[in-house]
Amino acid sequence: MTDFSIIIVSFNTRAITRRCLVNLEKNFKKYPGDYEVIVVDNASQDSSQEMLKELEKNYPNLKVFLSNRNLGFGKANNLGVKKSTGKYILYLNSDAIVGDLDFRDLISLLERKKEIGALTVKLILLDGEVDPASHRGFPTIWRSFAYFIGLEKLFTKVPLLNQIFGGYHLTGRDLNTIHEIDSPSGAFFLTRKSLVDKIGGFDKAYFMYGEDLDMSFKIKQMCYKIIYYPLWQVLHLKYSSGLKKDSHTIKKKTRYHFYKSMKIFYQKHYEKKYPWFVNQFIYLAIDIKNKL
Repeated sequence: MTDFSIIIVSFNTRAITRRCLVNLEKNFKKYPGDYEVIVVDNASQDSSQEMLKELEKNYPNLKVFLSNRNLGFGKANNLGVKKSTGKYILYLNSDAIVGDLDFRDLISLLERKKEIGALTVKLILLDGEVDPASHRGFPTIWRSFAYFIGLEKLFTKVPLLNQIFGGYHLTGRDLNTIHEIDSPSGAFFLTRKSLVDKIGGFDKAYFMYGEDLDMSFKIKQMCYKIIYYPLWQVLHLKYSSGLKKDSHTIKKKTRYHFYKSMKIFYQKHYEKKYPWFVNQFIYLAIDIKNKL
């Protein structure tokens, strides 16, 4: 068994995936460790598969698995975990660029603090800001309402009010300090293999988006903590294959899955807490937001 396995899903992002893997290789030369990198390619059509097989020949810790169809983000990650041997699992997006990160520090923290079920580092976007999706609260009705009508953004920098209205992205927390959060992003999600096995991996109901939030919810239900650990940072080239792609078809499909995942999450974790008319209103609001 290796210390940890890095699971990466690739889909039509040849150049970025290559950059991700090359940077990982450089990082591990600086900070050696007992690791493996597993890439599952979701039937890419942009010569990603050829690139991956070529890198596999040169990188002894890299294992590549090629799917003949698009399994979706969750199922592809589950396949990667199934092929893994690590005690810990790092879900890493292909557009997450590791430049300087000693994974031994993260593993040591998990070894010492058994109450931690998962953690993430500081994910930095190209504009220098922290990726808000990497620092989330669970989307309760109030938090979602405050976020979608703009109250979170309005009061982001106002003390106390950012705690009341900013629960969707926990805007009242200091992003430079270690603290507990509800959920990181699947772009960098380090957890225990034993927990992944108990949970059953990512829920297959989600094709893309929402899987990470769902897993976090289950980890929290098992009374583990999820930690935001900003002592290390990773560059996140967000939207490389998602909502802001140039292709209208891709944008339409990803938008559909984005809002569908909201419905799935609400139905699984909140629907039973509220009366029928509240649930119908929530689903209608999601549909309206999707069409805007």
